Amino acid sequence: MNRELKRISALVLVLFASLFVASSIIQVFQTDNLAADARNQRAKADQYAIQRGQILTADGKAIVTSPKSGDTYQFDRKYADGPLYAAVTGYYNPIGAPTGIEGALNAELAGTSSAQVLDRLQNIVTGQDPKGASVQLTIEPKVQKAAYDALGNLQGAVVAIEPSTGKVLAMVSKPSFDPNTIADHSKGIAAYDALSAKAVNPLVNRAIGGKLNPPGSTFKLITTSAALASGKYTPNSTFSNPPIYTLPGTTTTIHNADGEYCGASKTASIATAVKLSCNIPMAQLGAKLGSTALRDEAERFGFDRPLSIPVPVTPSVYPPGDLNSAETSQTAFGQYEVRTTPMQMAMVAATIGNGGTEMKPNLVQKVVSPSLETLQSFSPTVLGNPITPKIASEVKAMMVAGVASGAATNATISGVTVAGKTGTAQNGTGQPYTLWFTGFAPADNPKVAVAVVLENGGGLGQSGFGNLVAAPIAKQVMEAVLNG
Repeated sequence: MNRELKRISALVLVLFASLFVASSIIQVFQTDNLAADARNQRAKADQYAIQRGQILTADGKAIVTSPKSGDTYQFDRKYADGPLYAAVTGYYNPIGAPTGIEGALNAELAGTSSAQVLDRLQNIVTGQDPKGASVQLTIEPKVQKAAYDALGNLQGAVVAIEPSTGKVLAMVSKPSFDPNTIADHSKGIAAYDALSAKAVNPLVNRAIGGKLNPPGSTFKLITTSAALASGKYTPNSTFSNPPIYTLPGTTTTIHNADGEYCGASKTASIATAVKLSCNIPMAQLGAKLGSTALRDEAERFGFDRPLSIPVPVTPSVYPPGDLNSAETSQTAFGQYEVRTTPMQMAMVAATIGNGGTEMKPNLVQKVVSPSLETLQSFSPTVLGNPITPKIASEVKAMMVAGVASGAATNATISGVTVAGKTGTAQNGTGQPYTLWFTGFAPADNPKVAVAVVLENGGGLGQSGFGNLVAAPIAKQVMEAVLNG
């Protein structure tokens, strides 16, 4: 009898141990997989038990809301003007990870952040339905719409920043998408898969990430700043002015954008090279400065540095290692392996316009609880001082000349002094160019700094250039800010 009891007891213990191990595996090691499984309807429903907070523009307009749903979930997620704001809001889906502001401030919007503990306790005591906090953005609707419309059907991005505060006034990426399709309870996964499968993925935010582009001649602003900071050069320092230049130690030749001389003189100054966007003087300057000086200057502006706005921004890259003279010469005019985002180039222009002080870009004004209490407010934050006020003033003068009578004339705004720099970057034999503009206005007291990137040659292959396509887009965005 005792022997049988021992056998039964042992069997029960084994069963309990097996149950404990199985439940532990499920609860500890498979939680994330189960939550993400499309068949897990309970996990989907749990995420919609709380009414998610609104996302609002700078003027208080709600562009993302959570109305009650008519299905098994308690709330929908709805995006007003979804494609217009998609690069900012991102999307919220019960299966995949949220993106954009939806992801960066997910806890606040869901009401689960540490700052909302008292609200949750109050809901328990009063029996009120739980709600998430609302997020008010810095995005100005008129500026966002101007950037969106100006890009049209082109592939690229626009970023507009207020130089004195770092407020992001507009952030657009094209092609765009409608977040409502991904937020749909029953069809969201299929919509996500269909968008992801497109040859040009609209889910990639080209304003702050994706496959980064060479900055082309917009990088000359950093090269020029490095030269002036070295104390060895002034805006009037000159270099030889051939129409064709052989890179040091190679048989590779480069030329200026139009294949001609840089100006009418036998030599070309740094100021002339920036104004007319000449590659050859910059290549010579880069070789003399060396890759360490250029990399250090780029990093002072924010290259190779993580950034959160609070959405993560992919760091821009100056190539690592000790580059040879030919490689360094190419980086001086934004080629070789230099890669950047429009956000980074908008920061470069904003810093120059702000007298050398770089402000941290920010998409969020404040986070407000359901009881209208401000949980978080964001004030202007200084990231650093990459250049001195004197250097900022000297580079600004070159940018103003570029818009007034140089390589960036299509950014001209009547009655306003505009500072700007174009770029036309190569991507390999037969590949379409990447077209750029970055600048600010008004030049002496800037209200906006903007960066525009156009991939795929702006639809013109290798026949387009920055001043032709990117500068007019930037002009429309700056005018939207200046005209209020």
